[in-house]
Amino acid sequence: MSALAFTLAPLAALGWGAVLRRAARNEARAEADYPPEGELLTIDGHRVHAVVRGSGPDLVLIHGMSGNTRDFTHALAGRLARDYRVIVFDRPGLGYSDPVEVKGVGLDRQAQLLQRAASELGAERPIVLGQSYGGAVALAWAVRHPGNVAALVPVSAPSQTWDGKAPLLYRVTSSPLLGPVTIPALTAFVREGLVNRQMAAIFGPQQPPEGYGAHVGAGLTLRRGSMRVNAQHRMALNEDIRALVPHYGDIAVPVEILHGDADTTVGIDIHSTPLARQIPGARLTALPGVGHMPHHVAQDEVIAAIHRAAARAGLR
Repeated sequence: MSALAFTLAPLAALGWGAVLRRAARNEARAEADYPPEGELLTIDGHRVHAVVRGSGPDLVLIHGMSGNTRDFTHALAGRLARDYRVIVFDRPGLGYSDPVEVKGVGLDRQAQLLQRAASELGAERPIVLGQSYGGAVALAWAVRHPGNVAALVPVSAPSQTWDGKAPLLYRVTSSPLLGPVTIPALTAFVREGLVNRQMAAIFGPQQPPEGYGAHVGAGLTLRRGSMRVNAQHRMALNEDIRALVPHYGDIAVPVEILHGDADTTVGIDIHSTPLARQIPGARLTALPGVGHMPHHVAQDEVIAAIHRAAARAGLR
């Protein structure tokens, strides 16, 4: 090894150590600023974070990509708690729920773990609402655990396979070679303000509600473990859905589908329109001019759909 290499190697090690220390400090700050909102259950040896509010028929809420319980507790969970016993989960590996496997966990395993957590809380047959990626988890719940769901409300949910590559960010952060280098650097140096701006774009053409960025805790999303699991979930999603599609016709509970017709993240014509044909008796409500986040920008319509699902299931 040359003298130059002998000189540069310790400097590189010191620099990488500084990156890791900064990443750890940012993670600690995020967890101090945004601690768990609810209780921590132990299911199959894994921690699951659940927020429980209200009383009435059981209603489970499952968040989307990069999210956590705070996506629902900003406003919707409080409104729903007037009529339902609302259970909001952090999906495995996000928020304060443990990842289930080192290489991430697919839709079926997530649904299984959350179904068991709901049962632990006494919710044997809840209404299950999932938004975006969480809607795919909700579909897996209904397909794989048909006796443990009373009704289903997919909101802006990916439900069909599609062509094309995943976004570059997920390809890089899920890579066994690039991920271990890229993720700590992102945790160390990406500011929450940038994440909040990117989050705001997902709401388009609407804007995030007042106080949403401060409530949801972008720093939780930027933690190394959360970024890694989030990327793994996204990279496996298409194939996970491929395994579900043949079974949609077996879903026998009431299904109320909601989707904004201005959603450019998960297109209604690609996903929810065919889903409504595949599930017997499913009803699709298209929301004119609404983007990817109806549970914030069209809450009245979302709540009305939940009420319809509950009524069809004989719960109201």
